[in-house]
Amino acid sequence: MLGNAELIAFVPTRDLLKSRRFYEQTLGLEFVSEDPFALVFNAHGVMLRIANVSAVENFMPAPFTILGWRVPSAESTVRALREKGIEFERFPGMHQNPLGIWRSPSGAQVAWFKDPDGNILSITEI
Repeated sequence: MLGNAELIAFVPTRDLLKSRRFYEQTLGLEFVSEDPFALVFNAHGVMLRIANVSAVENFMPAPFTILGWRVPSAESTVRALREKGIEFERFPGMHQNPLGIWRSPSGAQVAWFKDPDGNILSITEI
């Protein structure tokens, strides 16, 4: 039923201005529009709505990955994002290399970072 429908991704934010700077300038996503409810970006053909949750009382970001990108090289992507000031997360019990990249049992290389609201994002090289 939805197999042929276009996907729309959602990420919550409490601060539209900080999120716009981060997703547009730091991550390099194409800004499309803004209204009081959300920022809209084109994420390589997928609509990404950064939803304004500033009115949500006691909002807390999810403690798991909510959005990720498949990249050709985890190492070069991590290095480029670090140059833009992004710090990569480390998780207890996961063997991550000095850049913060974890190799999954399938061989995929994954690294995690947070947006200004503390949402966990990832990059994956398959």
